[in-house]
Amino acid sequence: MNSSSARKFSLWPSVSSGLSLSQKIGRVTYAAFPVFLFLSGCAVGPNYKRPNVAAPPAFRGPSETAQQASFADLPWWEIFHDETLTGLIKTALANNYDLAAAVARVEQANQVAALARSQYFPTLGYAIYPSYGHNQFIYSPIAPPSGAQGFLMAIARASWEPDLWGRIRRTNEGARAQLLATEEVRRGVMLTLVSNVSQAYFELLGLRLQLDIANESKQSFTTTLTLVTQRVHEGLGNEVQTSRAASDLASASSSIPELERQIALKENQISLLMGKNPGPIDTKPKFLGEVPPEVPAGLPSTLLERRPDILAAEAAMKSANAQIGVAQAAYFPSIGLSTFFGKLSTPLERLTSGQTNAWSLAMSVSGPIFTAGATTAQKRQAIASWEQTKAQYNQTALSAFRDVSDALITREKLDTIRVEQAKVVQSNEDAVRLVSMRFTNGTVGGLDVLESKQRLYSAQLAISQTEINRRLIIIQLYRALGGGWNLTDAQWMAANSSPPSQNPSPANKP
Repeated sequence: MNSSSARKFSLWPSVSSGLSLSQKIGRVTYAAFPVFLFLSGCAVGPNYKRPNVAAPPAFRGPSETAQQASFADLPWWEIFHDETLTGLIKTALANNYDLAAAVARVEQANQVAALARSQYFPTLGYAIYPSYGHNQFIYSPIAPPSGAQGFLMAIARASWEPDLWGRIRRTNEGARAQLLATEEVRRGVMLTLVSNVSQAYFELLGLRLQLDIANESKQSFTTTLTLVTQRVHEGLGNEVQTSRAASDLASASSSIPELERQIALKENQISLLMGKNPGPIDTKPKFLGEVPPEVPAGLPSTLLERRPDILAAEAAMKSANAQIGVAQAAYFPSIGLSTFFGKLSTPLERLTSGQTNAWSLAMSVSGPIFTAGATTAQKRQAIASWEQTKAQYNQTALSAFRDVSDALITREKLDTIRVEQAKVVQSNEDAVRLVSMRFTNGTVGGLDVLESKQRLYSAQLAISQTEINRRLIIIQLYRALGGGWNLTDAQWMAANSSPPSQNPSPANKP
């Protein structure tokens, strides 16, 4: 290339060209601008790729068969069909403060993402410095002209950084990932809130059922004590039977205030979840509702797309991956463009004169030369953070597979336990009936009656707790499967519409 062509394509115009300095800077800026746009197509740092997760072909449980349908596809209000529970959950979703805090965190992340987006655009500003004084200019002392004079400087500024190495794009990528993470955390809080209210509700029902059993047992032991005492007075019994009957009655009676205490505390827990002051919770007497007969788990791989905690962990991994690019961009120079235009007048009377116009076009280039390893350490820190979030993502996925498997196994065993406990209750009811008849006929003593009733009381308490556990494990399974994944926010809150048959569009996602 000859010298004339070299000058033609040089960014820096020759001094002998006869152009003023401002014209030279302007031409440099306009010539460099298309180059900036061309170079901004590349972004340093690795592009995100989801790591492979060794998902099992089916969940470990009663039947390890692959299922397309999932219990998580049901909306939460169709699990137990309990109007009282539905009302409590809707109140909690509307008033719970933990959920309100999660919503506020989403808004914070949204504004952080907006702040990151603003770096794509030029920044505009202005400055006005009026002053009046003697031997001064814009608050600074100067030599004559003598006398008091007025001065004014009014300028508008603009600056812009071309995203040559993708630092701004990686920053935006990380901010968007953080926003997605907080969104998923919020949906996780919603699912957890529904689960916690449901669990506390059935635990409250279980305590009230046990209280009913305790009251019935107290009444039964009271009747037995009366009969034994009467038999002793008639000379057909002894004081040992009376003492035993009084002991069993006191034992049953002492469990009542403890159950009442636990009921009050459980009501306070539900009130807190609903964002209310402690107070009573109304429930239907002796109503537990039916347990869903079928709870298909679906495919383990779908958990990676449905469970909020897994999605939040993946979003954190995306953000950490973007930070590697941000750290790597620090190795390269930062190029900025800036300009200002305004008026610089002294005295004030010359403000309208063309000689008071002030303007500038400038380009700056800055970059690291020696940082004592700081830039490398920053990049290595970003890579280590990525490795951490990757490990956390894999651990979250494994924990999810375990949660579902534990719930499936527990559900099967609880059903079996319940069948056997029902046989125990039936056998003890028959025994109490027969022993009571024989006691009335005088063929058995009072101790036999007391022992049979005590066994019945224990069996009734055991099966009542199992009935509650059967419902609690359904709640845990629904939560473990990421229940309600296909519901929009409006459907979560309203609880009066069916979920969509397929994945909601991005516009419908919360």
